[in-house]
Amino acid sequence: MTKRIALATGGLYQAMSHLQGEVKKASANAGLDAKLIELVKMRASQINGCAYCLDMHAAEAVAAGESPRRLYVLEGWRETELFTEQERAALAYTEAMTLISDRKDVPEDVYAEAVRVFTEDQYRALAWCVVAINTWNRLMVASHAELPE
Repeated sequence: MTKRIALATGGLYQAMSHLQGEVKKASANAGLDAKLIELVKMRASQINGCAYCLDMHAAEAVAAGESPRRLYVLEGWRETELFTEQERAALAYTEAMTLISDRKDVPEDVYAEAVRVFTEDQYRALAWCVVAINTWNRLMVASHAELPE
């Protein structure tokens, strides 16, 4: 890969980091489990092909107590019973938000399931988590961010 100008620097990066901190606080205050949040970040990063974010969030998921087995099968989450009802709703919502350009909307059934299993505060925090990780993915992919040693 060719070296590119780093985008994770400067004032705008600091603003994005601040937003990420606010999303983390909102998620915790809403009672969203840290493992669920890491699954969301991993799934969006898989879809977006962001190796940098996958590397980071796999480590953070394991540190939060996530099972490596569930990380191994995350891409095929629909084919297994390893994920809870809330996790399944979050993963479907993550996919819909991440791939929104394909449909121009979040399908009604995906939205309905998300608001059924999450409180309003949890739903809002989840949505902002998906927005934030998609932004990070785009920044890291576009700048060819290298994995740390």
